[in-house]
Amino acid sequence: MAIASSSTADSARAWLERLVAFDTTSRNSNLALVEAIESWLDERGVRSMRVANAEGRKANLLFSIGPDVAGGVVLSAHTDVVPIDGQAWSSDPWTLSEREGRLYGRGAADMKGFIAAGLSRVPAMLDARLKRPIHFALSYDEEVGLLGAPSLIEAIASEVSEPGLVIVGEPTGMRIVDRHKGIVGLRTTVIGHEAHSSQTHLGVSANMAAARLATRIGEIADRLARTAPAANGFEPPQTTVTVGLIQGGTAPNILAGRCEFIWDVRATSPAEAQTVIDEVLAYAAELEASMKDRFSECSISTEALSNVPALTGTAGSPACELVSRLCGHADSQAASFVTEAGLFELAGLPTVVCGPGWIAQAHQPDEYIETSQLAASETFMDRLIEELCR
Repeated sequence: MAIASSSTADSARAWLERLVAFDTTSRNSNLALVEAIESWLDERGVRSMRVANAEGRKANLLFSIGPDVAGGVVLSAHTDVVPIDGQAWSSDPWTLSEREGRLYGRGAADMKGFIAAGLSRVPAMLDARLKRPIHFALSYDEEVGLLGAPSLIEAIASEVSEPGLVIVGEPTGMRIVDRHKGIVGLRTTVIGHEAHSSQTHLGVSANMAAARLATRIGEIADRLARTAPAANGFEPPQTTVTVGLIQGGTAPNILAGRCEFIWDVRATSPAEAQTVIDEVLAYAAELEASMKDRFSECSISTEALSNVPALTGTAGSPACELVSRLCGHADSQAASFVTEAGLFELAGLPTVVCGPGWIAQAHQPDEYIETSQLAASETFMDRLIEELCR
């Protein structure tokens, strides 16, 4: 898909329309979107860098506007979106449509709106006399474990002068988020012993064992909710644990030989997450022992799929101070969703989350961003340019 060069075509709305048209669901490649942006940048003399995954099917994109000096600002965003499978949309998810001040399309809020606002201001950035650079860091596979962000952060460390701060443009309603929970994603695999479903004494159902373990996870989640801490800025305030995907069995009349489920723990600290994981694994060990007593090949194993740190925030950090000036307010919030901000913070960079749209719209059918939010993000970019010209 070619991207036009006229100033009208460079508006944030026009950019959002183009970006939404790329089906960058995480199971797909994002290279078509990356190539389109690269081509548009090439026309303007902007050098960009790909950081591809091992298979070469996906890539991060890194490019900078302004002088090669330290103290620049990183604008971080992900290019992938969640699936539309099974969702009832009122319009084509891959065609941006406007109704009553809302722009509908998959990724409109999460988070192609932020990317669109940033790209729309690239010509202005090129014309401005920036004294510090703006670095665009566009990643792949955020929605399935932030798989692209680590290599992108490594590229930033090696390819550009040390940035001063990072702004992650996840949808916050253009409010400052300086804390969020971390996430550990896990996959548990249960191996049973197949038999005819009428002969339960001759086998062990992996599905039944997995159900018991999933039930224990649910009980832990309920207990955490009952004993939730006092208001701490997070909604909900407690560590949460949930099972998101279960797959098992081959036929209704066969005791399942294999079942696996994916679950996650979202906590404000690694210690809290590990406490939950340890309790689940202890119960899994009990179940496994009883299964092995009947058939030695039975097993229960758990592997970590992702481990993304929380954003802990630092009061008065340069990131909060700058974004406060750009947004016109100083209040900060905490979020229960997870972003790459924790990874940037771990790398030693002051980081905040601030972007257009609302997280409540993310992952939903008829996902939308309000036109006023997109406009606010454009104003944010204009003020950022002014700030970096000083």
